[in-house]
Amino acid sequence: MRAAARIGVFGGTFDPIHIGHLRSAEEAREQLGLASVLFIPAADPPHKNRRLTPAVHRLAMTRLATAGHPAFRVSTIEIERGGRSYTVDTLRGLRERLPAGTRLTLLLGLDAFRDIGTWKDYRTLFTLADLAVWSRPPHDIRAPLGLLPVAARRDFCYVRNDKTLRHRTGTHIRFVTVTALDVSASDIRSRLQRGQSIRYLVPSSVERYLSRHRLYRRRHGAS
Repeated sequence: MRAAARIGVFGGTFDPIHIGHLRSAEEAREQLGLASVLFIPAADPPHKNRRLTPAVHRLAMTRLATAGHPAFRVSTIEIERGGRSYTVDTLRGLRERLPAGTRLTLLLGLDAFRDIGTWKDYRTLFTLADLAVWSRPPHDIRAPLGLLPVAARRDFCYVRNDKTLRHRTGTHIRFVTVTALDVSASDIRSRLQRGQSIRYLVPSSVERYLSRHRLYRRRHGAS
């Protein structure tokens, strides 16, 4: 019998997408044996308190950045849905769209995972997908159960041999280490506002797109 496809789900504002996003997704794909990774630009993320670049630009940059990688895909599910982009709703929507038996793995960073107790219906989220939490050296996850919200800890057991938290429904949380690349979207935006180079921080196709549309550049007369 053919094994069910394992698909990574990587959501974010991607404002803009950069090499840190791409490299983390690639290393997680390899370590977890994922058939593909879905990049999902958010429409209106509930945890961001700044005005985002219009979705049409963030989607275009994400498509440019992932083009040419046979295992990278882009989904418009959150942009099409509009409104607040809640991960639990996205996972439900993906499960309805994808073939039966597809196994989803939500990819997220350690900082986001620490705040998962503030996410909408986060305990339901654990039943809809596996999670892969990436961290970068020198971080070393020694007590993963302690990272979970207190209310969710009784739903998991820790498998020490493979550093995995197993949920009572059969899903699991794995902790993976990815290359430490000190790149952030906020730094890229700041560099562009100051007129500095972002070469090698984003794919060249994204750099050209940013230049063509003059995104993130300070307007004349702005303080």
